[in-house]
Amino acid sequence: MPTAEELRLAESAARTKHWKRWGPYVSERAWGTVREDYSPHGDAWKYFPYEHSRSKAYRWGEDGLAGICDRRQILCFALALWNERDPHLKERLFGLTGPQGNHGEDVKEYYFYLDSTPTHSYMKWLYKYPQARFPYEELLHFGRARSRREPEYELLDTGVFAEQRYFDVFVEYAKADVDDIVIRITVVNRGPERAPIHILPTLWFRNTWSWQPMSGEKPYIRQAPDLNRTRVLACDHPTLGNRWLYCPDAPELLFTENETNLERLYGVPNRTPYVKDGINEYLVNGRTYAVNPARTGTKAAAHYHFELEGGAATTLWLRLCNYDPDTLRGEPFGPAARVMAERQVEADEFYATRIPETLSADARNVMRQAFAGLLWTKQFYAYEVDRWLTGDPLQPPPPPSRLRGRNRNWKHLHCEDVISMPDKWEYPWFAAWDLAFHCVPLALIDSDFAKQQLILMLREWYMHPNGQLPAYEWTFDDVNPPVHAWAAWRVYKIEKKRTGQGDTAFLERVFHKLLLNFTWWINRKDADGSNIFEGGFLGLDNIGVFDRSAKLPTGGTLQQSDATSWMGMYCLNMLAMALELARYDRVYEDVASKFYEHFLYIADALSHRVGVEGDALWDEQDGFYYDAIAFPDGRRLQLRVRSMVGLIPLFAVQMMESWWLEQLPGFRRRMDWFVRNRPELVNSIVSVDEQGNVVQQLLSLPNTAQLRRVLRIMLDENEFLSPYGIRSLSRYHRDHPYVLHVNGQEYRVDYDPAESSIPMFGGNSNWRGPVWFPLNFLIIESLQKFHHFYGDSFKVECPTGSGKLMTLWEVATELSRRLSRIFLRDADGKRPVYRHPGMECFDTDPHWRDLVLFYEYFHGDTGAGLGASHQTGWTALVAKLLAQSGEG
Repeated sequence: MPTAEELRLAESAARTKHWKRWGPYVSERAWGTVREDYSPHGDAWKYFPYEHSRSKAYRWGEDGLAGICDRRQILCFALALWNERDPHLKERLFGLTGPQGNHGEDVKEYYFYLDSTPTHSYMKWLYKYPQARFPYEELLHFGRARSRREPEYELLDTGVFAEQRYFDVFVEYAKADVDDIVIRITVVNRGPERAPIHILPTLWFRNTWSWQPMSGEKPYIRQAPDLNRTRVLACDHPTLGNRWLYCPDAPELLFTENETNLERLYGVPNRTPYVKDGINEYLVNGRTYAVNPARTGTKAAAHYHFELEGGAATTLWLRLCNYDPDTLRGEPFGPAARVMAERQVEADEFYATRIPETLSADARNVMRQAFAGLLWTKQFYAYEVDRWLTGDPLQPPPPPSRLRGRNRNWKHLHCEDVISMPDKWEYPWFAAWDLAFHCVPLALIDSDFAKQQLILMLREWYMHPNGQLPAYEWTFDDVNPPVHAWAAWRVYKIEKKRTGQGDTAFLERVFHKLLLNFTWWINRKDADGSNIFEGGFLGLDNIGVFDRSAKLPTGGTLQQSDATSWMGMYCLNMLAMALELARYDRVYEDVASKFYEHFLYIADALSHRVGVEGDALWDEQDGFYYDAIAFPDGRRLQLRVRSMVGLIPLFAVQMMESWWLEQLPGFRRRMDWFVRNRPELVNSIVSVDEQGNVVQQLLSLPNTAQLRRVLRIMLDENEFLSPYGIRSLSRYHRDHPYVLHVNGQEYRVDYDPAESSIPMFGGNSNWRGPVWFPLNFLIIESLQKFHHFYGDSFKVECPTGSGKLMTLWEVATELSRRLSRIFLRDADGKRPVYRHPGMECFDTDPHWRDLVLFYEYFHGDTGAGLGASHQTGWTALVAKLLAQSGEG
């Protein structure tokens, strides 16, 4: 019997009811982004700083606290707060920009995604709001003052939460119907004394009229007649239609316009006296003239004021819907409590089908919050690059330098979609390879949305006409690892296992577009046709000796172990998809043969390079893979850094399913012919009989001997194996840094298990020692595939030198356990993720200890969370690991 949420998902997929029309699609930071930057030199953080955000209307998207909107972000709802001590309303989350923080961008607030169903029929969010003045200046001062080798200065370090002097602000949403949303706001005074709190549920239209001529009338929000002591905000938009927000207990209603305060920011007259920060000016600064006495505008708030005793709480109910007051007949909140309770129960019922009951209560909580974070970080994303480059009809033209600057080659890119974001504060823009990883845990709860996301990046208004996928907003030209095919294949298999039916239409659709992207890689990143690839940055920031996105200071080209291995993995993913599709259309047997053969050429180039001595990326002496510099004069230099680039070859592994060879005779014939006629390419890659026919079907970059040698290094606790997963750089380099001198300058790689101590790529990500979930997940998956082929007879020491032998499946299970324990309470009741000085409340305080943050990456020795504190996207892969462990 399907649950109520599963029925809603089915209705949404069939488009019979648009349950996902409204969701948490409002960003948490729209200031300081590339989209909003119209400066001559592309300095987004300086052009639009936090100090401008309350006064300047956004061009491309909105931000707010616990915000929701329709899927086109026409109408937005979010929360604003004031404690009577802050210099302005708390309408959005504060953090440091890249230049302000000692490790790059960093949000300086405590907020948590507690729950969400895939259709957002129920959602819950928590914000911890200090009662003292928010320490903006103190956070800025210490952010600038601290060195890269010091820890970041956090909000807890300021003492602003001392004696529990803060409010817990809970926001919950429950959908009575597609366009009928019940809202419950609960504020609890955790402090010992009476404290004031102003709560301002806020409704506004995204400003679309200041940039180009309106196709219809300008929207408006006005006060409608009261309904039994309930204030009513009536909204009208030419395309969205009418909506009403019902606010009980007759609060004060405040109206202004979502227009830039030109006078405050630029010293020029405003077009209207009522501007974006008008409500702030009215309440905080007592300027009564800042709000519209006519009670109309494009931004409005209901103003509630409470004096809460220590330990006391207050609750507000609101309702945002498409029912007018006459339809409701004077009872706007009659069903509210029932709807909220029903949706909570239905959320529990849904997750009972997705979260194994065999898990501990703590593990189930972690898994539930991982899903919640993944779903809350959906965001409406608008960006028309051509219009951004050339300017809007109703605005001054951008500086001419813009046409020669960032993203100028992506004029076709036109985004107006709800997209899974890495993090709606630090990364409020999509990243192609992050999104691919998001889709794997998403497939456990909403495979339809996961498939839509993968297809979206391949659409003609995202994918470049030349076949390249856009990397991320700061530089679409950058190259991310080609993991889209892997994600599509995983999502397909996850759904097929859960439902018993594979969506071959989806698989075929992505396969054809991925053919274009694969061709782009071959043509652009293998310049000399050697099957050794030069991918550049590849998302690993500072992992190399040099900035891999820039020209080498040595001259020559960088031959990359990771780029070459990613392409080997790409071949095998495409091969698997082609063979699956060939079950239904034998035409795919031909293209499957192409990927089979191409993989063997890449495997040979990585490890052998037939006829070329010492010209491989495999180092026989060390038993490891390294990048190399190929100089114009033919010399080569291996960069003997033991990093994740030497483990990525493990990802390219595929067990050939027996039915592929049995049911696809055309593919089998071509494979056997190739093996017989090119035996030098398949030695130690696949097993053949005396007649040259394939009898065992493992395709992998490392052969058996190489696999054992790489695993010996990877599973050494003095090298890659951390108590919390696989490090991105071997701890060997703690005592043996890699040093290279070029033209009188020293380049070095040291083991750096925490935040980055160097400024490469802004210094806000570090691949020189920390543990990263996405690549650990691929390691685990690859070990499981190797075990499927080698079986229980293939064992390795784990940890190396321990004398304890494990099968590769057992090794994968052990790595999964180490990764999961980052978030789980240990024997002392502490979570390693919070192993930072000053974060003891997360272990001891009952109002903090069940709250989980899913960071960007983790300390290579302690497991402490690092980087973006809300990058739940790919770290939500922990949910998949926990699901597997709970299933047996």
